Amino acid sequence: MMNADIRTPILLSLSLILLTQVAFLAVPLSVVLAVELACLFYYLKKQKLIPKKITFLLTLIAVIAIYSQYKSFIGVDAGVAVLTTFMFAKALESKNKRDFIILFNFALFVAASSFLYSQSFWMALAVLLCLLSCMVGLYRIQVSEFEASMPSQTSSAKALLQDLKHVGRFVALAFPFFILLFMFFPRLPPLWHIPIPENKAVTGISDSMSPGDIASLSQSSALAFRIIGDIQRLPKQTDLYWRALVLDEYDGQKWTSHFVNQQPTQISVKNTDVWNYQYLAADTSVLWIMGLDQSIPHERYYFNRQDGSIVPRRLTQRVEPISLQWVGTHDTMQQPEYIYRINTKIQSNLDLKSQQLATRLYSESQQDAKRYIQNVLNWYRQNNFVYTLNPGILGHNRIDDFLFNSRQGFCEHYASSFVMLMRFAGIPARVVTGYQGGQLAPDGKSWEVRQLDAHAWTEVLLDGQWQRIDPTAVISAQRIENGMQTLMQQDASIFGQENRWSPHRFQLLTKMRIWGDYASYQWQSKVVGYNSESQQKWFEKLGLKSTYMAILTLFSAVLFLMLLYFTVISLKKRHSVSSLDREIDRFNKQLSFELKRQSNETFRQWLQRISLGVDDEKRMKFMQTIQIYDRVMYAGSEKNDADLKEFKGLLKYCAFILKNK
Repeated sequence: MMNADIRTPILLSLSLILLTQVAFLAVPLSVVLAVELACLFYYLKKQKLIPKKITFLLTLIAVIAIYSQYKSFIGVDAGVAVLTTFMFAKALESKNKRDFIILFNFALFVAASSFLYSQSFWMALAVLLCLLSCMVGLYRIQVSEFEASMPSQTSSAKALLQDLKHVGRFVALAFPFFILLFMFFPRLPPLWHIPIPENKAVTGISDSMSPGDIASLSQSSALAFRIIGDIQRLPKQTDLYWRALVLDEYDGQKWTSHFVNQQPTQISVKNTDVWNYQYLAADTSVLWIMGLDQSIPHERYYFNRQDGSIVPRRLTQRVEPISLQWVGTHDTMQQPEYIYRINTKIQSNLDLKSQQLATRLYSESQQDAKRYIQNVLNWYRQNNFVYTLNPGILGHNRIDDFLFNSRQGFCEHYASSFVMLMRFAGIPARVVTGYQGGQLAPDGKSWEVRQLDAHAWTEVLLDGQWQRIDPTAVISAQRIENGMQTLMQQDASIFGQENRWSPHRFQLLTKMRIWGDYASYQWQSKVVGYNSESQQKWFEKLGLKSTYMAILTLFSAVLFLMLLYFTVISLKKRHSVSSLDREIDRFNKQLSFELKRQSNETFRQWLQRISLGVDDEKRMKFMQTIQIYDRVMYAGSEKNDADLKEFKGLLKYCAFILKNK
């Protein structure tokens, strides 16, 4: 069985890998792996081999759990899960030195595969801890056999700390070379992308909307995306609408998007005052690019759809920013008849009171669409509607229940009811989902939009053009003018009567998350996103204007590090040797091969041997040298300059005698 000191790195490495991946693995698989870890701990502590039946049974259950979750063993998630399962199985059957070496190398590979899940700073830190743990295990394997013949009184904890100190020293010595390799060999453009399964759940805006969906999303302060560019060019707060998609089909319960909206289109740019910016999603699996309304993509991997949304041609995990261009308002083509038909469709047997209200207000507006819109908005103002994250549950006739009973709702309630009031009057209208607002990042160089900025507004077809109208601005102007984050900090009533959150507590948590997201952004942009363009910018700052200069700098830096290490090691070695030993070493180097000191000789034996061919008078000098050495080394006498000077002179005279005998 293994040395007890190897047991700890094994258990630590497996535990760290499990903790690193537990947020991404299926729950049943995580439970099985935890059980395997517990079995491993029990049998290793008892110094017993794990029965093969237990190993086979647990591995089989883990494989079944993987297939039940992913319906396949191929793909990113399933593939990493299979690797992790087989690594734990290897741990259960390991019993000799060869097995343990394979296990630790396997663990290094599985830990690195965790980057397929996430490339965040926290994932990198977790993988680094796994790396150190595995290297400690490999180091312990190499020294365990030597220590077996020399029993040590050091405890396991102290031995582990000593091993960690040695491994840390190795890593520290390699770190400067790692920095050089990182700077001079940047990340290359991918030859392939990791596809995202169609059934993979994502956070954020969905492709459908029911009352309460966006309200639930807005209670999360998680980062949705980041905008990078000249922030001074951003429109004012009230115009910061980040478009996701259009919802234009309503069945009385839920809003969805008609398939017509999903068709690709080309947006013509007539406005010369455009703004180029970059969009960086917090979650790489989000289906839509939340461009500023209206924006077009600069890259061929993305395109606009009929509803103005931006989507990838193929959904992949991409961590680099996406280049977009905001074109502002633009003229659209004359809308075909089917667009009018889709966006005036209603459920005639539902919400009868709302239909009557629409008929009355439309009649009072002399059937003028623009006047009717103003009358509807005024009706909202006059009837004491409340903007809240906890609006309660609506009945079968949801529009009626909201407009005439509860009168408490979030943005989706107001957008949904407003669109239906337009349609009841025969005016084409639709719901648009996305985000509104955001805030400046701590460094002032990017704009952060969070899940709590999720929003729904409306578009009404007037004079052949879609025009944005946001009924939420009528009910809660502060939400649009100052942003959702400011509203939550200043107005506790938005959380509802059963609010357990105070504005002060929300503000504290939000600030903590803002700085955490900012740190992640710096890691993502400066480290993960380091590519040839980033390298070129750094080289320009360093004055490296050609490939030749870059290569010369690389080799010079490597040479400098090697010389620095050699100098430091030599100085340490020099300081660790006494002045007496340095003189002896210098004397030894002056002698011929047959006279050099043997490894099994003491200083006395050595000098007696090499003085055998010398006459008695000169041999006395050798004896004096031995006496000074014994007096300084063994008699407890303090070393002084006089003894060292005399010792040095005698060695020099002895070397002269031996050279000329």
